[in-house]
Amino acid sequence: MTEAHLPPTGSIKVVKPKKAAKLVERVARDTEDPSVATERLLIVLDIDGTLILEDESLSPGVVEAVEHARRAGHEVMIATGRSWEGTRGIMRVLGLSPEYVVCSNGAVVLKRVDGDEVRYERDHIETFDPAEVLTLLREHLPDARYLVELPDGQRLYTEYLEDWNLVHARRVGFDELGAQPVCRIVVVAPEQGPQDFLDLVERIGLNQVSYAVGWTAWLDIAPHGVDKSTGLEIVRTELGIDPAHVLVIGDGRNDVGMFRWALENGGRAVAMEQGPQEVRDAAGETTTSVQAGGVAAVLRQL
Repeated sequence: MTEAHLPPTGSIKVVKPKKAAKLVERVARDTEDPSVATERLLIVLDIDGTLILEDESLSPGVVEAVEHARRAGHEVMIATGRSWEGTRGIMRVLGLSPEYVVCSNGAVVLKRVDGDEVRYERDHIETFDPAEVLTLLREHLPDARYLVELPDGQRLYTEYLEDWNLVHARRVGFDELGAQPVCRIVVVAPEQGPQDFLDLVERIGLNQVSYAVGWTAWLDIAPHGVDKSTGLEIVRTELGIDPAHVLVIGDGRNDVGMFRWALENGGRAVAMEQGPQEVRDAAGETTTSVQAGGVAAVLRQL
């Protein structure tokens, strides 16, 4: 049974509109009052297509809604496919400094280091040998652009791509990409669509790694058995949060693992309206699109 954490149902009483408005105001105040006991949730937010739009602008109302959830006593954190370099700026804009951050689709878990300024250190890292996978992919995608993330956070790439955040990244020859263990491989091939990538992965059999296909010409490869859910389980355990007290929100195929993780443990999984049908099917609920402020709509209801 997963209903044990839910509050008991009460009686219904019809009141006049003016009194009803006062009751709503009181509930809202109590929700944000630290002296009033509330069920603490671990709220996990994806970034791209969930918190921000394609042009990197923020989803409407999301900053205020995140602050509302934090004031209510919930732990709000990020789980993204992005590297830490591509994540820290978004957290700064949101005013977020959670104890943990999950990056690189679960391969990297960072922990906040307390001090005079907020900073994070790499607390848990998963790696794999990329050489065989890279060789196999290049045979079928010779014109693609490749990037790898090393255990220390450094990123190596073959060709410049405008969509990539390449701060502190280094351009190298293809052979150097596979010279040491990595946390992930990113492959971008503009001539390939999502279905093309899915067909290719099935055809060449990438069984020794985990992978996620983006909306466009994007393939993200992680160590075998690693996705956002594996990183989040580490965080949930460290924070001591009940598995049923988890809410995850995302929009992409790389969010399906954390949706499944949340639902199997009695938590909530919410997909953005604009996400692929298979992603919405995997979630327990669907909110409005990122353009319409879907995350804010969910968080304001807490």
